[in-house]
Amino acid sequence: MNTPAKLVPSPELARQNPVHFPNESAAYREARNALLAEEIELRRHIERVAEQRRALPPGGEVTKRYTFQGEHGPVTLDELFADKDTLVVYSYMFGPQRERPCPMCTSIMGSWDHKVPDIEQRVALAMVARSPVDRLVAAKQARGWTKLKVYADVDGDFTRDYVSAEDADVPGYTVFTRRDGKIRHFWSSEMYALTTDPGQDPRGAPDLDPLWTLLDTTPGGRGDWYPELEYGGKD
Repeated sequence: MNTPAKLVPSPELARQNPVHFPNESAAYREARNALLAEEIELRRHIERVAEQRRALPPGGEVTKRYTFQGEHGPVTLDELFADKDTLVVYSYMFGPQRERPCPMCTSIMGSWDHKVPDIEQRVALAMVARSPVDRLVAAKQARGWTKLKVYADVDGDFTRDYVSAEDADVPGYTVFTRRDGKIRHFWSSEMYALTTDPGQDPRGAPDLDPLWTLLDTTPGGRGDWYPELEYGGKD
């Protein structure tokens, strides 16, 4: 059995930090190195959580035949895997009752579009919503997305089983595996309103949208701002 490597305490690693910037004060450097120690701990915690996720017992077997309407015709959940053994399904908020897609979902998907070739080196990726596929394709084209594959959950079976039992227009992120001819649920995001801390909007960890990671490095942080579909008449 492999023995876990002994980690150097994060404050000690931070004290070894050689970085200094022009005209910074001693107080700034002291506070920055203290923050660096916390950033090291955050990195380590993210890896511990990822290891715990990877070690989950086998999830429930998928025994129902889920069918979606794709851009080129009907496709089953099994077919969404293509030649991969892992499938990521992002369920986005663009049901028939919506005039336009959810801006938050759109922000996430926009950040993924050009990364699809990289993502698909490791796993299959599918975007699923409840609107008819022609509507999903039109919205995709309006955003200039060329890589993301969109699928309509026409009968809503998948959405009710893995996103919202009430078929509500809410987002979902679901990972499936395919081993020995069996598809199993591996992991879904479960951080919703009931898990929210005081003063925060519902969010997962880590955030799927790099927008928030970037803003978290700035003095103003996220604030109470939200992305929109257009800004001043422009995307």
